[in-house]
Amino acid sequence: MMTDSRVLHLDGVHNFRDYGGYAVSGGGKVRRGLLWRSGQHVNASAADLGAIDALALAHVIDLRGNAERAGAPCLRGPTFCAEVHYYDGETAYLAPHLEASGGLLDADAAGRALERIYRDLARREPVLWGLRRYFDVLARGDGASLVHCMAGKDRTGMAVALLHHALGVHPDDAMADFMLTNSAGNIEARIAAGTKAVRDRYGEISDETVRVLMGVDESYLAAMREAVEVEFGSIDGFMESVLGVDADRREALRLHLVEG
Repeated sequence: MMTDSRVLHLDGVHNFRDYGGYAVSGGGKVRRGLLWRSGQHVNASAADLGAIDALALAHVIDLRGNAERAGAPCLRGPTFCAEVHYYDGETAYLAPHLEASGGLLDADAAGRALERIYRDLARREPVLWGLRRYFDVLARGDGASLVHCMAGKDRTGMAVALLHHALGVHPDDAMADFMLTNSAGNIEARIAAGTKAVRDRYGEISDETVRVLMGVDESYLAAMREAVEVEFGSIDGFMESVLGVDADRREALRLHLVEG
């Protein structure tokens, strides 16, 4: 997989990458240059903002809640003109990696806490609102889009994995994209930023535990998928009955986002 070619290397915005390019069932592949994901942009440099503006984004789907956005407002470049979509309320009590931090003793507990949160994400109505808007926006075919949350790995990771499923990306490729959080861009800078956020809220937590909180594991996405399948029968059933991604919506997504 072309890991480096899909990563946009920025100074203060982490985990910024193109999640297109994967083969889909029935032939073709997801278009490159249309689908972007990242963490929040509060620490973006002027050069970062210029690089983001150059993507000519038509839509930004911000999966953070009001408190997160107010505490870390995204900076915008001089030519930024995307429509920004967000839930007017709280999409999580905290970003999942911060929510998982409370009361932790060690790295193993951090991993188990994140698995529990992933199992619960599909039951959180504000998160579901963001997912519905995300699929609605992508089905319009207006141009390039960016989806992000705080760290660009949990809520964003769920959204991207569901889109890959809807487009027919093989589960192994979808998982590989999810796992790129652990290697994309300046990992140490991303972890350092996360360490500050965790310790500012909860005090001294070990470096090992913070690294777990700021990373992803295959078990997290697997936990989300399993919880959805148990409650709704299948990923497809969940996407149609809860997110409104029916056969017509899938066809629209493929029309705009798949080539070849």
